[in-house]
Amino acid sequence: MIIGLALAAPLITSYSPTVLNPSQGLLAPSLHHLLGTDELGRDVWTRLLYGARVDLEIAFLAVLASFVFGTAVGCVAGFFGGWADVVAMRAVDVILAFPFFVLVIALVFILGPGTKSIYIAIIATDWVSYTWIIRKEILSTKRLEFILAASALGYRPLRIIIRHLIPNVITQAIVYSMSDIVFTILTIVTLGFLGLGVPPPTPEWGSMMSDGQQFITSHWQLATVPGIAVVIIGIGLSLFGDGIADRLRVE
Repeated sequence: MIIGLALAAPLITSYSPTVLNPSQGLLAPSLHHLLGTDELGRDVWTRLLYGARVDLEIAFLAVLASFVFGTAVGCVAGFFGGWADVVAMRAVDVILAFPFFVLVIALVFILGPGTKSIYIAIIATDWVSYTWIIRKEILSTKRLEFILAASALGYRPLRIIIRHLIPNVITQAIVYSMSDIVFTILTIVTLGFLGLGVPPPTPEWGSMMSDGQQFITSHWQLATVPGIAVVIIGIGLSLFGDGIADRLRVE
């Protein structure tokens, strides 16, 4: 439902999320403005919907890129072993040696605020989890008889990995990706709250909470509603991940 609301934002609201209207600043919720307006006269409901589009788009695409790259590295490291495995695991160890949030914030600070910096920072630190998961599954699966039979028949390594290994090891990574999207959204919101996220005037939940905190006693909805939205999307994606795990019978 939340994803549907975000995608249909232009059809749901007629207001612009970025156009300023200072004369309409800090209006209380009404039929014209369901959640009121912010200090610059922008409709809060509209900015909430468009902010969902921004946060969800970045989170899904960043996790997808991390998923694909991490899976590829994990397959190579687990199947071939040797120097490929050593190099991959040393890179994983180096990245995991730093706290995730600290590393992401440092990278964004170095690269500068903006969507591109967020993508680079998240992908550069998030792929290691998928590499570790896939490598572990590959190491145990490649010793099974059907994989040994495929090797004995002379199948190329790429064919064995794509057609025989990946379909049997990808489940855990798919289930993990749901919780990873939640964590990524929290990361994006945190960066926005700290002023390192998507630059204004683009609406984003973290920056909305940061801008609204100074009005928390008089216009509580400015900071509270985006926070509630983060909680709801986090619960929804977590339940969705549990549902996928049940469907795939992952223990």
